[in-house]
Amino acid sequence: IILGVLIIALIVLNKPVVEIDEELAKCIGDNSILYVQDGCSHCKDQEDMFGESLKHLNIVDCFNEDDPNCFFIPGTPTWIINDEQYVGVQEISKLKELTGC
Repeated sequence: IILGVLIIALIVLNKPVVEIDEELAKCIGDNSILYVQDGCSHCKDQEDMFGESLKHLNIVDCFNEDDPNCFFIPGTPTWIINDEQYVGVQEISKLKELTGC
C-alpha cells in the first residue's frame, strides 16, 4: 500500500510544466473574459495551464466580485469569446482557435 501511494505521489508531483507563450496569453486575454470562482478546482486547472502567463488574462472572480455578468454564467470556469459562452476547462489550442490568436 505504501509503495502504491509513493508511486501515485511521484506521478502527481512530476506533472510536466507547460509554459504558454506570453504573446499568445496576451492575445487570448485581449479577446476573452474568463469567469472563475474561488475554490473551484476546475478553475484552478484552467489557470494552471497558463502558468506565469496567467497575469495576461482578463479574469473575473464571481465569488469575490459583484459583477452583474456573473448572474448569467452557468458554471465556472466559463470563457466569453465573441459574445459566446464556453463552459468548462478549455484547451489552449481551442482558445487559440476561438480567439483567432
